[in-house]
Amino acid sequence: MTDATTARLDDWAKKQTAAEELIPLVGRLYRENDVLLTLFGRSLLNKSVTGMIKAHRYARHFLGEELDIQITHRIVKALSGLNLAPARIDLGRLIEKLDDPNADVDAFLAAELAGVVESQSGKGETRDVVLYGFGRIGRLLARILIDRAGGTGMRLRAIVVRRNGDSDIVKRASLLRRDSVHGAFDGSIVVDEENNTIQANGTLIQVIYSNDPSEVDYTAYGINDAIIVDNTGKWRDEEGLSKHLACPGASKVLLTAPGKGDVKNIVFGVNDEAILDSDNIVSAASCTTNAITPVLKAINDKFGVRNGHVETVHSFTNDQNLIDNFHKGSRRGRAAGLNMVLTETGAAKAVAKALPELAGKLSGNAIRVPTPNVSMAILNLNLDKATTVDELNTYLREVSMHSPLRNQVDYVTSPELVSTDLVGSKRAG
Repeated sequence: MTDATTARLDDWAKKQTAAEELIPLVGRLYRENDVLLTLFGRSLLNKSVTGMIKAHRYARHFLGEELDIQITHRIVKALSGLNLAPARIDLGRLIEKLDDPNADVDAFLAAELAGVVESQSGKGETRDVVLYGFGRIGRLLARILIDRAGGTGMRLRAIVVRRNGDSDIVKRASLLRRDSVHGAFDGSIVVDEENNTIQANGTLIQVIYSNDPSEVDYTAYGINDAIIVDNTGKWRDEEGLSKHLACPGASKVLLTAPGKGDVKNIVFGVNDEAILDSDNIVSAASCTTNAITPVLKAINDKFGVRNGHVETVHSFTNDQNLIDNFHKGSRRGRAAGLNMVLTETGAAKAVAKALPELAGKLSGNAIRVPTPNVSMAILNLNLDKATTVDELNTYLREVSMHSPLRNQVDYVTSPELVSTDLVGSKRAG
């Protein structure tokens, strides 16, 4: 091999070694101190060796060059020796402030993290979570909650479903274990049919069978003060969702669909400050509303939106037919895997519930297409302030990196990007 080839391999091996040492440190800080480490907004928890290295490569979008993983290793090793209170620490933002990589890291961290170093002892409190429904959204939520188990915050305790045959729990566990879009579950799943439980990694999930939300006593399973995440979409107004609150052990309800009536529709990062302690029922709005509202807010804040049209090119959903058959909705009875289906969307109107200043300014339509995951929204907007493509793109890039919306908005410019590249993305591109 040439000297250049050997040098590249040696450099890669050093990165692998640093990543291998970083992974347990990141995990231990999360489990023992409830400290979640991120790198420019992207979690480092449960990263693979190559995933950790890629996260440092991603940092070039912020720093202009790839972040040296050795510096991150020094920082995290020093953090491990501190008595930290529960916190979310962005290592990228910290390292940006570290002018000299050879500086005294301990003194630097003590000054930068004075608010969380020895400010309190012990971990924060956990909160019981129950998934009412275990369909597409429910299983993906379960994967996220299981992946983040071990710290504090949300802890998945149970799922509530209708029984469908003697092998119900086995089939539901299988659907959690295998996913045609997102792949195999990362870990082990053990089913206890006698006690109706599923153990996913270290999370023990009680499977509760019920035909109506008001029939369940959660305290009988040791579940108290729980957030009930209704992902069935069957009840969407306050009257229907209040059935959950009648159950012993339930205290809050989160709807994973657009709410009706007086139910607050919340798009995180846009109007989550509207949630009050007294609110027992809130809606997380729709998938399309969550995708477009943060971008619309950013554009409206800087340029002003006079009016516009939203067209969503949307993956097919379970509401459509697999083959041609009767459906009460227009065109939705035609085979989902064979047709582009023109349909309506409530997302344009729903934006106004989170962003009232856009009320009456947007129209919308949707086209369902034969893909199982990832949707695209095309925003055709008339702005109050004149701008250019370059100015708009530069602004949205800054929003994705440095604004309060950076956890909601992502920015990608690759001309080779296609929909499958965004499977698993947690942001609006």
